[in-house]
Amino acid sequence: MAKKAIILLAEGFEEIEAVTCVDILRRAGIQTTTIGVTNLIVGGSRRLELKTDMTISDLPLDYDAVILPGGMPGAENLAKSVQVTTLLKEADNQGKIIAAICAAPAVVFSPLGLLDSKTATCYPGLEENFSETTTHKTEKVVTDKNLITSQGPATALEFALKIVETLTNNELSQKIKKATLAE
Repeated sequence: MAKKAIILLAEGFEEIEAVTCVDILRRAGIQTTTIGVTNLIVGGSRRLELKTDMTISDLPLDYDAVILPGGMPGAENLAKSVQVTTLLKEADNQGKIIAAICAAPAVVFSPLGLLDSKTATCYPGLEENFSETTTHKTEKVVTDKNLITSQGPATALEFALKIVETLTNNELSQKIKKATLAE
């Protein structure tokens, strides 16, 4: 049975991070659904508008991973959404993959306590928002149990490949890496 991932998009999301994740996960055969936090059409931080598959009010209950691109004010808009924060807490409690890149680990995950006593990374400089119990790493992608974090736009491909590896297997991730010339 195919794995399922949802990617949450709020106004001001980072386009490279969002589109790279959608592309790589779909290449892997992971059923990937884009979710608009407030509207079906969501504007990115560089004014690229994406039509999402659905809004958060129509959220499917069956998914294996929740993915958050960063960008500003996208990450702040994700953090302001009660539906997003509730969804993330539930997903974490259920042991589902929760993944965030760029500003999202520091701006969305950290205030919710999702990084407490875990190892994570984020956009350089934003780690000051991590709690005292979060161990900050400077690697491009960091995993800790069900948590995957990454630094920013240039690390989006590696981030997406790590999500594929975690949801499926290393062989498929490596196959996509080779096919996209990321080796």
